[in-house]
Amino acid sequence: MYEAPYPPYDFTDKASFAYETVLKRWPIILTGIIDNLYRANHVLDVSIESGGCETEDVDTIKAKIAEGKSTIERISKLKYDMARDRPLEDIPADGEGLVEIYNTELARLAEQGKGSWFTAPWLFAECYLYRLLRSYFVQSTHWRTHDPFFEQKLDTFQKSSQAIFQLATTMHELERDKATLASDPKNLNVIFKEMIQMCLWGNATDLSMLTHLSHEDIKHLQSVGRDAQAARKEFILTDDQDSVWAHLTSLKDSRIDFVLDNAGFELFTDFVFADFLVTYTPYVSKVIFHPKLVPWFVSDVTPPDFLAAISSLLSPAFFPDDPVDAAPAPGTSDSRAHLRAMVSRWEKYIETGVFELSVPRDTPLGADNVKANFWTTPWPYWNMREQGPEVFAGLRESGLVIFKGDLNFRKLTGDVKWPASTPFETAVGPLAGAFPLLSLRTNKADVVVSVDQETEERLNRSGEKWRYNGKYALVLFLPKSLLGGAL
Repeated sequence: MYEAPYPPYDFTDKASFAYETVLKRWPIILTGIIDNLYRANHVLDVSIESGGCETEDVDTIKAKIAEGKSTIERISKLKYDMARDRPLEDIPADGEGLVEIYNTELARLAEQGKGSWFTAPWLFAECYLYRLLRSYFVQSTHWRTHDPFFEQKLDTFQKSSQAIFQLATTMHELERDKATLASDPKNLNVIFKEMIQMCLWGNATDLSMLTHLSHEDIKHLQSVGRDAQAARKEFILTDDQDSVWAHLTSLKDSRIDFVLDNAGFELFTDFVFADFLVTYTPYVSKVIFHPKLVPWFVSDVTPPDFLAAISSLLSPAFFPDDPVDAAPAPGTSDSRAHLRAMVSRWEKYIETGVFELSVPRDTPLGADNVKANFWTTPWPYWNMREQGPEVFAGLRESGLVIFKGDLNFRKLTGDVKWPASTPFETAVGPLAGAFPLLSLRTNKADVVVSVDQETEERLNRSGEKWRYNGKYALVLFLPKSLLGGAL
C-alpha cells in the first residue's frame, strides 16, 4: 500500500487541533452520547410508571433500560481511559464488519509504542473511536439500531429553516427562468458558481465541531444569500471552480457521485446542487449519493438520515408554522409551496433512479455492503483500489466524484504533515487521475495542501487558527487521466 513521505498528524503537538480534539472535543461528544442514553432511558421509565404497557412489554422495557445503563457505564469508562492515555482496546467480534482491520492495525501501532489515546495517529484514532462506540450498541439486544446522534442531527436540521426556505425559493426562481438559463451557458455558469459555494459552505454545520455554538451562531454559518457568498469567496484559499465548470460542460447526460459528509442542512445543500445539475443542465442525468453505514463522526449521513431528510422536509409539521427567523417570508404559503414542490421533485427522482443511494435505501445501521464498507475503514483513500475495490471500480465510471467536507479531505490526503504548498495531485497519491475528483472542504483540521507559500506565511502571521477554524476553504479539482489509478 502507498505510504506518504511525511508522518501522520498525531496528538503530540499541543498547539495542534489534534491535541485539542482528544483533550476537549471527544470528551464533549462522549458526554453527549451519555446524555442521549439518559434521556432515552427516562422516557422508558416514564412509560412504565404511566402504566400504559402490557406486562410483557414492561419486562422488555426494563431489559432495555438495563442495557442502556450498561452502555452508559462503558462509555463513561471509555471517557475516563481516554483522559488517562490508556491503551486502545480491541474491538470485540460483534458480528459487524471491519473488526479484523481495526484490531490488526491496533496491534501494529502497539508494537510501535503508539497504541494509546495520546500516541496513536489522529485519523486512525478518530475512526477507531466511532467503530468502538458502534460495538457498544451492537453488543446489546435492544439498542442495535440506535443512532445516538440522530436526534441531534434532526434537531439542528429543523433549526435551519431560514436557509432552507431561502434556497427553496431560489430553486423556484430557477424553474421559472429555466428557458432563459438553457439558452446561454454563461447563465448556467453564474448559477453553478453560486451552487458550488452553497454546497461548500453548507459544511459549516458539522455537529462534531459545534460543541459550543448557539442557534444564532448556526444560522449565521448557514447564511446563503449572494452577499454572504461574495464575502466568503475571499476565504477560498485555492479555487478550482473554473476548471470544474470546464470539465462539467464537456459531459453529456453523465453521472455524478457525492461522497457525503454531514446530514441535515449540508445534505440539503447536496440535494439542491444535485437538483440543479440534473434539472437545469444537459451535463448530468444521474446522481449517486454515498453514505456511511454506521453512526460516524457525529453528523455523517447514514441511510436512515437520507430517508429522514426527505420525509422531514415534506412534513408540514417539521418547521414551525411561523418561523420568525426564516427568509424570504418563510412561513408563508408561497415559501412552503416552493419547498414542497422542490422536495417532491427529489422524491420522484429517488423513485425513478435519477437520485440513487449507493446502497439500498432501507439499509439498516451496521449492514454489510461492499459498496459502502470502505468509507468507515481507517484507511486513507490512497488505498481505495486495494481496500475498497468495489467502491473504486464504481467511481471509475463517474463523470465527477464530489468529496464533501473535512474528513473526506483528510482521507484523500492521508492526514499527514504535507507542506501546505504541496500540490493536491501529489497529496492524493495513487488516486490522482483515477476519476474526475472535486474536493469541497472547509478547513477544520491541521492538514492543508495546495496553498501557496505566500498565503500560508500571511495567515500564519495573522495568528488565526486558519487551518481548522472553519473560516477558510479549499475547492480542489483533479481531472481523470489515462494512467490514473493504475498504481
